[in-house]
Amino acid sequence: MNTIRAVVVDPTVPGRLTLQEVPHPIPQPQQAVVRVSALSLNRGEVRRSLSADAGWRPGWDLAGVIETAAADGSGFPTGTRVVGFLSSGAWAELVCVPTHSLAEIPDSVSFAIASTLPVAGLTALLALERGGLLLGKSILITGASGGVGHAACQLAHHAGAKVIAHIRRLELIDFVKAAGAEEVVVGDDISAAAQYEYDLILDSVGGNTLTTALNLLAKDGTCVIFGTTSGAEITFNASRFYGKGGLSLYGFILFHELEKQPASFGLKKLVNLVAEGSLRPHIDLEAPWTQVAEIAQQLTDRQFVGKAVLHISN
Repeated sequence: MNTIRAVVVDPTVPGRLTLQEVPHPIPQPQQAVVRVSALSLNRGEVRRSLSADAGWRPGWDLAGVIETAAADGSGFPTGTRVVGFLSSGAWAELVCVPTHSLAEIPDSVSFAIASTLPVAGLTALLALERGGLLLGKSILITGASGGVGHAACQLAHHAGAKVIAHIRRLELIDFVKAAGAEEVVVGDDISAAAQYEYDLILDSVGGNTLTTALNLLAKDGTCVIFGTTSGAEITFNASRFYGKGGLSLYGFILFHELEKQPASFGLKKLVNLVAEGSLRPHIDLEAPWTQVAEIAQQLTDRQFVGKAVLHISN
């Protein structure tokens, strides 16, 4: 066949996302062709699809089986179960993925679970690495019920850190505690977290939450910001910030981080942690990929907490 099906932006249809026939992918020598079985949705790619031009193909997270191994001999052989990351276009029956962006999936890990790991898992893993050795350190994670925050709670707890989680909804306390949070702060005001100073803060909220968080850093502490769901602009006391000594505010974009180290390294760590039971991604919704527009809208409207996974029927 000369064509495959893929999710494509079409401004003329409800939800702007639909399945269309697109040309069969042609791999570069360092790329493997993967037949996708499952994919997961992230707000970033869904948000972009709302304004993208017709024909744009979204998709970052994928899991499936290598149909054609890379011609240069790198990567895994045909038939290997893999999880992968692409900068766009992952939501398709067949995709070409650089071998440095693939990791083998252990038999005990499902395609659905693996597909949740690339963006949320890698963001959590690499953001936490900004804190160095985490054993015994205090870590504050805002927006802890989201995909990244939920993974970060588990990874930080596994590394031996004391995890304080911030959430906005009271009913999610048990959810984040089960992920490894020792204490939970609820609501828009995180001043209740001021009983500690933090070696590392992971913030996805911005706004007043980030303003308060910067005041809670311990000497030589780091705040990693990777989202601004409550506001992109803040005011903070600069003299207090530099006066404490050695504080850092780090802007985190996954695409930039993956220019410095291949996605395969982190993905291998994550799938192994899942296999051993130390990381448990939470899937709230599974559906066939024919429902992509509907599920994307539900994600935008925050109708569920965990990840949404779509299954491709080949």
